[in-house]
Amino acid sequence: MHKKTIVVKIGSTTLTAKTNRISRGKIEDLARQIIDLRDQYRFVIVSSGAIATAKQYIDLHGGTEISVKQALAAIGQPALMKIYQEGFQDFGLQTAQCLLHYYDMEREKSRQNTYNTIQLLLENGYIPIINENDTVATQEIRFGDNDKLSALVAALIQADLLILASDINGLYDKDPNKHKDAQIIPVVEDVSSVIHLGGESASNLGTGGMHTKLLAAEICSKGGVEMWILNGNQNGFIAKALNGEIPYTTFKADKNAIRT
Repeated sequence: MHKKTIVVKIGSTTLTAKTNRISRGKIEDLARQIIDLRDQYRFVIVSSGAIATAKQYIDLHGGTEISVKQALAAIGQPALMKIYQEGFQDFGLQTAQCLLHYYDMEREKSRQNTYNTIQLLLENGYIPIINENDTVATQEIRFGDNDKLSALVAALIQADLLILASDINGLYDKDPNKHKDAQIIPVVEDVSSVIHLGGESASNLGTGGMHTKLLAAEICSKGGVEMWILNGNQNGFIAKALNGEIPYTTFKADKNAIRT
């Protein structure tokens, strides 16, 4: 049976369960969901959290703000992957690390190599865990929080779905922090019609806001990939969303997009 491919982007606030430490329980919850769904789906994970992981152990001094963040990412990335590897191995799941830069998505040879690597890993039962190469990419640390990267990966491998798991339930018609009557928009057909709803706010651990998620939705739409924004802080969030048990926002793929 042909399995659908889901790319899941996990934000720092989800990985830490809104604390200042990486939640091994959240990693285990993700592994359990993959086990339960693997007969129907293949999974690619785009994971933030390298900087948050490093902050659990050290406090760097000196350098510019961005160089400190890059150094923290370099320290935290192997520790984060170890947590994933140990947590997933407990459930018999094998992982592989892929560090990418946006330039890898712009050069045709690099795009093909990336595509081939991810597909081969999936075919052999490995779960690719992707992160931005933060030590050389300042733009992502400041603004993107892997939202854009996850969309580029989903479009590249022609995934069936991209899930952006964060600490929000979806896209609202107005700021829910300011308006008690704010309502989730269940389906968006045209991203340009809601782009004005994107803000620049971000958590103290993550750096992405709704603005970057809407930009990711644009990439997915043009690439022929459906995208969901949902709250990943509750256990079983993927299965619950697939079963329609929790609210989320669906961004439809452009009907005219050409999938290769």
